[in-house]
Formats: sequence, structure tokens, C-alpha cells
Amino acid sequence: MAQAQISMYLPPNINPTKAAIAYGCRALPKLNEELQSEDVTTRQKALMALCDLMHDPEYVYQAIDIGCVESLKALLKDINDLVRIKATEVLHIMATHNVGRDSFLEHGIIPALSFLLNDANPICRENLHKTYKHLAQLPAGAQGIVNSGLIPSLVWNLQKEQMAVQELILDTLASCLQEDATEALGSRLVPFLKQQLLSGNDSIRAKAACTLMAISIPLQGKNQVWQYDVIPLLVHLLKDDVDEVQANAAGALMYATVTTEGKYAALEAEAIHPLLGLLRSPLNKARLNATKALTMLAEAPEGRKALQSHVHNFRALQGEAIEASTRRAAEIAIKVIEWKP
Repeated sequence: MAQAQISMYLPPNINPTKAAIAYGCRALPKLNEELQSEDVTTRQKALMALCDLMHDPEYVYQAIDIGCVESLKALLKDINDLVRIKATEVLHIMATHNVGRDSFLEHGIIPALSFLLNDANPICRENLHKTYKHLAQLPAGAQGIVNSGLIPSLVWNLQKEQMAVQELILDTLASCLQEDATEALGSRLVPFLKQQLLSGNDSIRAKAACTLMAISIPLQGKNQVWQYDVIPLLVHLLKDDVDEVQANAAGALMYATVTTEGKYAALEAEAIHPLLGLLRSPLNKARLNATKALTMLAEAPEGRKALQSHVHNFRALQGEAIEASTRRAAEIAIKVIEWKP
């Protein structure tokens, strides 16, 4: 006679590291309760399950409504490494959604995360900087990071973090400095960015040049770029093998050459010919930035004289460019070059 026998093995497709998800509308409230459990294993499993769910915007809305953000905020202080890692991972995933970023600003997640800037676990720090990068993409998020006084800390961490995290910090700084560059200018960011322009990593060079572009918007930033002798390096990068590096270097020169000192430093570094070469770049922003930088140089008598034989390049750009902004920039450049006192 046949006998029933219970298997000793788990059913297929069951992940023992994740909490079992309740059915329907009870799923997230149950996980939120488990996030607040005193048992560390329960918290870990709940976070593992939450990481998967947060990729769906519908679940992000629900999680915010039932108070998951406050639960995650509390877990950032957890003594268990895995709990902190998974909590920052959930926040990073939520930060990819607009509703998540808005909620973080409302619940004070920016200062709460800042306590982990020097966390012993590198994965935790990387998740933190991914979250900041996404938050900084919103003007309110970038302003929130600035208002929290985190710029000096980000600059300091930029100098000691591994390369992957440096890229994230540069992205965050580039967005934040467009809102306010005051603290960054007082934190010796320009000399460090000068070093980054020499990096063997293409992405680091491109992002460092982009951050220099942002820090050069205020007058003090323009002056520091000139004072720290960054302009010759930017001119050198106009001939870089990477189009993005060229475009961002031209953008940084576009701002730095607004001042008289910047103009003559660029002319002395022989910036005109490589900038003219970028008028044929496949990237529109490279063409646009180069055109505007050349316009700045044309405001100096020496620059205008050197560019008078190249007006046909700007006329060609004016006729070929699809983008209205580039056509307009070429038109202004021609007027400045052809101006006679």
C-alpha cells in the first residue's frame, strides 16, 4: 500500500533569504512591520524582498503611503552591515522614481544618509552616492544637498573614494554646483579637479571637466580656474580621443574665458585651432560650446584678428546645424568676429 511521504527539501523557486510576500494589498504593510522587527534576520529578509518590489513605481507609491520611508530611515543607523547595505539599496532604487525623490526631501533622507558618508562598508557608501546622484537631478534635491552643508564632505570623499564612487560624486557635484558653488570653491575643489583631468579613466576626465564647467559659472570660479592654471589642461583636452571629454572641456573654457585673464590664458595656450576643429564634432554640445568659447576669445583684439580668416567655418556651421541654439551661436560669433571699432 502506498504511503504519503513529506519531502525534506524546500519547494522550487523559494528564496530563503527573502521574506515571504503576503497576498495583494497586505504585501507592503507586512514588509513594513517586518522592517521594524527586533530580529535582525527578519529585517534582512524584509529588505531583500523590498528591493525587488521597489522596481515597480506602483509599489513605490504604496510604500511611501504606508510609512516605509521612515522605517528605512531608521534602519540607516542599524548596527548590522547587511541591513544598512540593503536599506541604502532600497533607497537608491526608490530614488530612480520622481515620487521617491520627492518623498526623500519631505522626510529628511539627505541628512540621514550623510551619517554613512564614512561608513566602513564600501557597498553602503556606493549606494548612498547613487541615491545622492539621483536626488541631485532635481533642482530641489541639489539645493537640499547644498543646504545640508554636505558639499565640503563630498569634496573630501571625492579625494579618497574608489574610482566608481568618484564618478558618482562628480555627477552629484556637477548638479549641485549649478545651484550654489560657494562651499565648493572654499573646499579647494578646483585643484583636485585639475588632477582628475589627467586621469587615465575616460569617464573621470569627462565628469571632472563637466564639474569644472559648473564651478566656473560664478566669477570666483572663473578666477580660480585661471589662478590654478587649469586652462592649459582644458585646451589639451580639446584634442582628447573621447568626444564627451572634448565637449565638456570646451564648455569649461566657454565659462572660464569670460574674464580678461581667462581669455588671454586660453589664447596663450593656443586654444583657437583645437576649438575650430570641434566645429565639426559629431556632438552638438561640443559644436555649441566650442562656438561660444571662440566667441569669448573673439572679444579680445588678438583673438578677433586670428579668427577673421575662419569666418567661413561659422557660416558653414550656421547653414548645416540642425539645432537652433547652434545656429544662433554661430550667428553671434560671426557678428563679434566681424565687428569693427
